[in-house]
Amino acid sequence: MPYLKSQHLCDVNYEIRGKIAQKSAELLRSGHNIIELNIGNPAQFGFRVPEAINQAITQNIIQAEAYTDSKGIFPARQAVVNEVQLQGIADVKIEHVFLGNGVSELILLAMEALLNPGDEVLIPSPDYPLWTAAVRLSGGKAVHYNCIEEKGWIPDLADMEAKITSRTKAIVVINPNNPTGAVYDRETLTEIVDLARTHNLILYSDEIYNKITYDGIEHIPMASLSTDVLTVTFGGLSKVYRAAGYRVGWLYFSGPVREAEDYIDGITLLASMRLCSNALGQWGVQAALGGIQSIFSLTAPGGRLYNQRNAVYERLNAIDGVHCAKPLGALYAFPSFDLRRFRFKNDEDFVYRFLSEQQVLLVQGKGFNYFSECHFRVVFLPQVDLINDAMDRLEEFLRENQA
Repeated sequence: MPYLKSQHLCDVNYEIRGKIAQKSAELLRSGHNIIELNIGNPAQFGFRVPEAINQAITQNIIQAEAYTDSKGIFPARQAVVNEVQLQGIADVKIEHVFLGNGVSELILLAMEALLNPGDEVLIPSPDYPLWTAAVRLSGGKAVHYNCIEEKGWIPDLADMEAKITSRTKAIVVINPNNPTGAVYDRETLTEIVDLARTHNLILYSDEIYNKITYDGIEHIPMASLSTDVLTVTFGGLSKVYRAAGYRVGWLYFSGPVREAEDYIDGITLLASMRLCSNALGQWGVQAALGGIQSIFSLTAPGGRLYNQRNAVYERLNAIDGVHCAKPLGALYAFPSFDLRRFRFKNDEDFVYRFLSEQQVLLVQGKGFNYFSECHFRVVFLPQVDLINDAMDRLEEFLRENQA
């Protein structure tokens, strides 16, 4: 008799590390050299954690041997409070800050503490797929609102409003956006806040890439736009500070927090049940937020991320039959290909065959709950010469597969 996985996992997907990524691992084990453009993992491409963070962790290694407070150590949580105050976000209390094993764990805790069976959460399409998975794991229903490619992947506010029902509990905003690289302007964010206010919805603002923007684009924290809409903001060390493996994220509540005391009790309970997050990594938070923000030298003109973003954007748009909106933030581009011009069944077929024939690993658009069948995500963390190698292979692959 076979032992089967739980039925509630049947609709849960995470294709960033899915079947095609597993195929890539098989190719690696058999001796192939794979260019892996599927995961935003900075250290894999030579980005280093700022030394001040490593020193803070090393100096406090003995203090990290014990469990911490389930919400996190005081210096780290206070550093988050100080940071958001500088961003113009008022009245965030240290008791409303939670540290977790990356933002991923905190998303799961936030959804599990909120949702009852059938409750709905509005999530962008395309999305970071953990959001959709977390809603489904928690018994809720993920309802996807459209983002408009022709307008730089800005949310379709009319579609968002049309999908609000009596079961809707919250709106998720990912800004800067993964997978599209969009950064939302103040007008768009304000309109989303207005929708949440009108329908008494919680705003979840995933801002893990908040300091990774290009071309002078300003990132506007969602929580800075209202004091009367309950907003839960997520941040962490993994991207801005290149410390993905340290597994350190945080969330904080702002707005009418008093009305959310029962919900916060639920998150507190879940945080207590997992005892605490990684104690060692927590000691790096204060040094990270209070230190030199070296990310800005990487994203400024001439910086490594800036140059790599430009290389991916320019090379993709130079390929006949491919179009890519310019990423204004984060670490990704989300291009499309003209399915009528190539011999592919869909985006998954394209990504699988590209891996098999050219040894370059991408992620298909459907992996981000976007169902056009002709999109894919490219990570632009590699050095420009490796990006050019991957783009050369893509250009050759598409040329050989013209319809």
